[in-house]
Amino acid sequence: MITTYLIYITLGAVAGILAGLLGIGGGLVIVPMLNIAFELQNFPEQHLQHIALGTSMATMIFTSLSSMRAHHKRGTINYNAFWRLAPGIVCGTYLGAWVASLLSTVFLKAFFGFFLYYVAAQMLLNLKPASSRELPGAAGVFAAGGGIGVFSALAGIGGGTLTVPFLSWCNQTMHTAIATAAAIGMPIALTGTAGYVFTGWNVAGIPGPHLGYVYLPAFLGIICMSVLTAPLGAKLAHSLPVDKLRRIFAGLLFIVGSRMLWSAFF
Repeated sequence: MITTYLIYITLGAVAGILAGLLGIGGGLVIVPMLNIAFELQNFPEQHLQHIALGTSMATMIFTSLSSMRAHHKRGTINYNAFWRLAPGIVCGTYLGAWVASLLSTVFLKAFFGFFLYYVAAQMLLNLKPASSRELPGAAGVFAAGGGIGVFSALAGIGGGTLTVPFLSWCNQTMHTAIATAAAIGMPIALTGTAGYVFTGWNVAGIPGPHLGYVYLPAFLGIICMSVLTAPLGAKLAHSLPVDKLRRIFAGLLFIVGSRMLWSAFF
């Protein structure tokens, strides 16, 4: 049991750094590592991925807040983009959490892996559509926010994997895109957590103590460290060159995506 809690604490430290460095909320690492930890604890297979997703969302409330505060102090968050994306984000995230509750663990793992491959290729090859000098209109921003929210809830992530490329396509600098993605992680985390708590509230067989699909021991162990290390990640984000940030981002996605696909199919 002590080893398990050490895993949760280590996860929190890594998640906090990644939240500040890449604006991803840490879920890309938390979800697959929670899978490993829960397998070691013999969690029911049919609930394993749902608990990992719900717990990841809950921890991101704190990592996103800590990362957002750090970026706010540096003045790099585009609050106009944040408030315009927020309504679609909230609606999409809750919808995604509800859909995830209806899907199997194998499907969710495969979705997670293939989704990360796609985003990693986009980032590594710098593939993007023709950019404009500003965000699209109200309908376009709502649709973008909704899509980011749905995929974030299904993958248990803070939205940075889609928000960063989207804002980059809208001619935001990489540092501004990362900072704004960190802020957008807050409404995603709050709405996604509410969705996973609600949809898992009356589900039988979830190991306790828990609130819906949120496993409380993992949640507490991760947030204890993540709030301390997120400011360090934000500091690193402003000291590293853009190309290096993109390579780190893409490389991480390929590694984690491979792990999830292996877990789903073998």
